[in-house]
Amino acid sequence: MDLDILDVTIFDGHALRPESRISVRDGLITEIGTGSAATPAARTITAAGRLLTPGFVDAHVHTTFGGQESLACDLSQADGLEESLETLRLYLARTEGWVTGGGWSMADFPGGAPTAEILDEVAPHRPIILLSADHHSAWVNRAAMAIAGIDITTPDPAGGVIVRSELGEPTGCLHEAAIDLVGAHVPPADDATIRAGLLAGQTYLHGLGVTAWMDAIIGDYSGHRSPFDSYVAAEATGELAAEVVGSLWWPRDVTDIDAEVERLLALRRGEGRFRTTSVKFMLDGIVESRTAAMSREYSCSCGGFGTSYFTREHLEASFAALDAAGFDIHCHAIGDAAVGAALDAFAAIGSVPTSDRRHHIAHVQVVDPVDVPRFAELGVTANLQALWACFDQQMIDLNIPFLGPERTGWLYPFGSFARAGAHLAMGSDWPVSTANPWEAIHVALNRSHPSAADTSPLLPEEAIDLTTALRACTSGSAHLLRSQANGRIRLGAPANLALASANPFELDPSEISTVTNELTICDGRIVFDAAEGAPPTTVTPTTAERPS
Repeated sequence: MDLDILDVTIFDGHALRPESRISVRDGLITEIGTGSAATPAARTITAAGRLLTPGFVDAHVHTTFGGQESLACDLSQADGLEESLETLRLYLARTEGWVTGGGWSMADFPGGAPTAEILDEVAPHRPIILLSADHHSAWVNRAAMAIAGIDITTPDPAGGVIVRSELGEPTGCLHEAAIDLVGAHVPPADDATIRAGLLAGQTYLHGLGVTAWMDAIIGDYSGHRSPFDSYVAAEATGELAAEVVGSLWWPRDVTDIDAEVERLLALRRGEGRFRTTSVKFMLDGIVESRTAAMSREYSCSCGGFGTSYFTREHLEASFAALDAAGFDIHCHAIGDAAVGAALDAFAAIGSVPTSDRRHHIAHVQVVDPVDVPRFAELGVTANLQALWACFDQQMIDLNIPFLGPERTGWLYPFGSFARAGAHLAMGSDWPVSTANPWEAIHVALNRSHPSAADTSPLLPEEAIDLTTALRACTSGSAHLLRSQANGRIRLGAPANLALASANPFELDPSEISTVTNELTICDGRIVFDAAEGAPPTTVTPTTAERPS
């Protein structure tokens, strides 16, 4: 591909540059200059001052899971329960057998827990399992529970919760490991379905300017088959255009740490477009279902400290073994106890800022202020899902009441991380919420979103500026992937670029969410051009859940 982009504002992954032209020849960036190129390219774009960035790097996303769900019974675009049920009815009319999919919002149901009765009125005989957008809960009907043998006598599995009535009857909502009670009976997706999901997810991300990502779970999870083979096949055929690092899943039931490390070493791919140099630990659940691990009890009548999936001893031993084997460690941690446990385990293996490690903690929702400076001290990256740092309905209904005033003041401390010198990355956790980086950047700057239930800022002192946010979702995230091709605009490098619809440095921060992606160049090829069709539909925080 030969292309000149003229009169453009250039952010190179670290800072704005004085030049106003990018020239691409044979897919490589050959010149960063001003004026017109000496030899014009086959195509010229005059950007009229719009912003050109490196292609965005999503540091925590579930591309194949999201793609598969978009092709199944996809509730992520439904606005409320009635639209969700109408989507379900349409899906039932054109399919047979098990109903799978997901994307429902906990905010649509009292206490965040939907019931089997609602599904039974629509489809009493076909088994249904629909994952919440966060993948931490499942909504099932009685037909599905009957197949799984779930009744009043079924105990909660380790690390899981069966939501029950006052009489102890399962109501149709399963949290965490309880999802597997039904998921184990769902016919597994075939290779073609997973491959289609991967390609659908890649198309969606390309439309938003994303040219590289970290797939946060490469393994069997919540009824999804591992996408490992599909990634390998897509790279072999050339269908995988993006650069991807897959985080290999660390199961919750590991007893022989050395044997598990050996199993993962057999899956490690250190070269190529798809690499598996990272290992994913899910340390706890989420606040909404009171499964996030807290150092003090929840501030509600149910109380409890949440769920810690691993002992501290297990974390220290497994982190040490993986670090010695050369893996980077990728943690899901929501509650302050989970964040603290991860940092303690990193400290035990001697993490230091000068090392070449790429260990990181994603989500960092509730962080004790004493732990904030430890990220920089230990060289651990804070992987931000910025879109959630606002007063959406779930924050109002299912977070703040459970956390209480003090811990509400600890929510998403992005500004504190930046002031403490922590390395920052950003990811979307799609399909939990939109992968649109401009919406996430908007919330990072404003601590609010125009479509949030309450548009006042959530802890405005924890906002970060535009340059910091752009660094996090380009070069900061590329650092976690150990990428040489993404995250920066450099002479001689493959062109991985995203052209925005405006120059956000000239906009009021309250207008950042209006910015869209107009052109995506991935590995020297145009993979999305808004001039050739409408950009992909996005999801606003009103349907956002919490992470996986």
